[in-house]
Amino acid sequence: MTPLYVARHPMTAARELGGEMIVISAGDSRLFTLNEAGAAIWKAADGATTLDDIVSGAICSDYEVDAEEARADTEAFVRELAQHGVLVLSDRPIDGAAGANGS
Repeated sequence: MTPLYVARHPMTAARELGGEMIVISAGDSRLFTLNEAGAAIWKAADGATTLDDIVSGAICSDYEVDAEEARADTEAFVRELAQHGVLVLSDRPIDGAAGANGS
């Protein structure tokens, strides 16, 4: 399986409020509210970490969930955010995408 690297898009801003992550896309001013699990994925999306590592380190380690189900759900989540221009996905590490805007 080809690795999938995940990074926060450089044209986003985010703030954590009460366990949720509020993310705004500078491109179209869309606002996204991420729950605790979504916030954990967001924080781990540094461009150098693969989706599998995010799932094992940020999801399976903190939540009682089947690893395969967590992988499928997390991949669907990051692909949806990527479609909205909030995350960047690649089959190789993503340099400089996550910047200082992520937390």
